[in-house]
Amino acid sequence: MKEGHSRNEEEYFAKMDAELIKERRSALDMARAKMERASHFMKCPRCGGSLKEIAHHNVKVDQCADCKGVWLDAGELELLEHAHESGVTRFFSSMFGRHP
Repeated sequence: MKEGHSRNEEEYFAKMDAELIKERRSALDMARAKMERASHFMKCPRCGGSLKEIAHHNVKVDQCADCKGVWLDAGELELLEHAHESGVTRFFSSMFGRHP
């Protein structure tokens, strides 16, 4: 009987070890994904340079310090479309250094 009890204990601890390993692996995967995401935060998708938030006519856009690319966050395009009635062409002209 003692041998059966020992076998049950071994199965129990093996199961507990497997669950613990699974939890730790999951936590490590989540930490790696978070670090990967953080390494891309405020980086230019075109050249990898640093993005700087700049304001143009009350709309904040992200501009790359290296390639000068301009990137819009969710909802910013709609703000620009809405600004059309108030002179969006002036917005783009000022953004790219052109005068209408």
